[in-house]
Amino acid sequence: MQKKTDKPAAKARILLVEDDFAIAFGLQKNLRFEGYEVLHASEGETGLKLALEERPDLIVLDIMLPRINGFEICEILRKRKIDTPVIFLSAKSQEADKIRGLELGGDDYMTKPFSVRELLARVKTVLRRVQGEEPEVYTFGEVEVSFTAQVVKLRGQDVSLTSKEFELLKLLIRSEGKVLPRDSILNKVWGFDYYGTSRTIDNFINRLRQKIEDDIEEPRHILTVRGVGYRFQA
Repeated sequence: MQKKTDKPAAKARILLVEDDFAIAFGLQKNLRFEGYEVLHASEGETGLKLALEERPDLIVLDIMLPRINGFEICEILRKRKIDTPVIFLSAKSQEADKIRGLELGGDDYMTKPFSVRELLARVKTVLRRVQGEEPEVYTFGEVEVSFTAQVVKLRGQDVSLTSKEFELLKLLIRSEGKVLPRDSILNKVWGFDYYGTSRTIDNFINRLRQKIEDDIEEPRHILTVRGVGYRFQA
């Protein structure tokens, strides 16, 4: 069984909060062409109101907005325990801004100018993850992972993983496209009462790369997000 296709299984509702008319027009057109229902707000207060009242499946959220900025919107939603996934859009390319967006609870961060095709791919990735579309056997590159049997194969040959290595790989795959901070990985795989360090995560990531990546110096699937953690891409 191969990984599921990228087409949305149901008509997901996406809230686009963007004040640049040209960008908003183009994104609405492309998202609707892909089969999504699109809600749009051109300033922060309306965007927050729609997010709270309409409960979309995903929010594509500009940061520099009139009245309330994107960081504030995301922070308000997370404080109210609303976990709608958020993809930030921003002209800010500094690492500190990206880290702030992810720490506030954002799922992804794209810097303007960006490729519409890449944004659409990231939208599909986030929706696939949050909608729980997980195949029994997941394939990426030349790797095949069976979640139920807890078996990993590379080019048809069994790969020996410890239980923690498998749990780490499973977490990365299930969070495909999302940046996972080291502390989050540590808590989800080892538990809140485990007194490990970020070095623990780095060591396990390195061991996983040695077992499934063709080139551990330039990995294709388990990517480092400098200053934050790691991100998996198929």
